[in-house]
Amino acid sequence: MSSGELLNVEPLEMKFPFELKKQISCSLQVSNKTENYVAFKVKTTNPKKYCVRPNTGIVLPRSTCDIVVTMQAQKEAPADMQCKDKFLLQSVVASAGATAKDITAEMFNKEQGQVEECKLKVVYVAPPQPPSPVAEGSEEGFSPRTIGMENGSEVSRMFVDSHDKLPEILLGNLNSSGIPLHCPNSNLALNALDDMASPISAPVTDYPEQ
Repeated sequence: MSSGELLNVEPLEMKFPFELKKQISCSLQVSNKTENYVAFKVKTTNPKKYCVRPNTGIVLPRSTCDIVVTMQAQKEAPADMQCKDKFLLQSVVASAGATAKDITAEMFNKEQGQVEECKLKVVYVAPPQPPSPVAEGSEEGFSPRTIGMENGSEVSRMFVDSHDKLPEILLGNLNSSGIPLHCPNSNLALNALDDMASPISAPVTDYPEQ
């Protein structure tokens, strides 16, 4: 925020979420901190690119005024999202009861009286991105570790850790066939062993090389 003798201006950086072929607007708020009527005028280094409403006006004593700056739709993105455009907001004490119709160009001539100036920068920012969809079967907020595979891809560690420990049915003494002596159902034990020996199938995600 710029705090002059006449007006407070906020913000000093006009941030435009840049998108191709789309008009984008940014708002300024000017506050009159005096008991006087204050006239203002907005200038820019690139008048064909922007529309300012109002570009001139009167701010009543102890009141505020909103100014909307609209950037015309652009056909090309600037290099490195940098913008050299600048704005200048001039303000001067006006006569009591003055209106926008009473504003003249001569009022902002520095030789005619005290004119305050506030310089404003234009900044391009990336537009907000939509949230990434959560993959089916995954848990929101979960960031599993990954391990390398022979084909160079990576799979989530969560699909490997699920069999780090043997099921309770396989614990204890085994006979010569590898079946728990206390297990009443030998087929169930063999199926469990087969499941442990089977390769784990998991969706593979390609990751960029580090």
